[in-house]
Amino acid sequence: MMKSVAVCLAALLPLSLMAQTYQGMSEADMKKMMQQAQQMQACMAQIDRAKADALKERSERISKELEALCAQGKRDAAQRKAIAYGKEMADDPTAQIMRRCGEMMKGAMPQMPYMGQAKKDGKAHICD
Repeated sequence: MMKSVAVCLAALLPLSLMAQTYQGMSEADMKKMMQQAQQMQACMAQIDRAKADALKERSERISKELEALCAQGKRDAAQRKAIAYGKEMADDPTAQIMRRCGEMMKGAMPQMPYMGQAKKDGKAHICD
């Protein structure tokens, strides 16, 4: 529990430093961000650590399998596996809580100039 709290706080430290240098962030924005971080921390405390660790290990294993399939030129198999895993994660209760907790940080910071610039042509493939 304390380890996850420390990780969350360590992750937020760069945000506070960035807030000091980002001219678009007011003191009120910073307070809002810190409040949302505290809410996220409380939300994350609900997650069973063993289940979260198992989910992380499974995700890492799937990622390696996908990389191997892509390296072997089995793009269709990799894409099918990725889609199946995505559906599995959508139904996983631990993943649902983690997503809900993560949603709490949306809108916590003003839009940064480099955010949201990923290519969105609708033709994404797991191997690309």
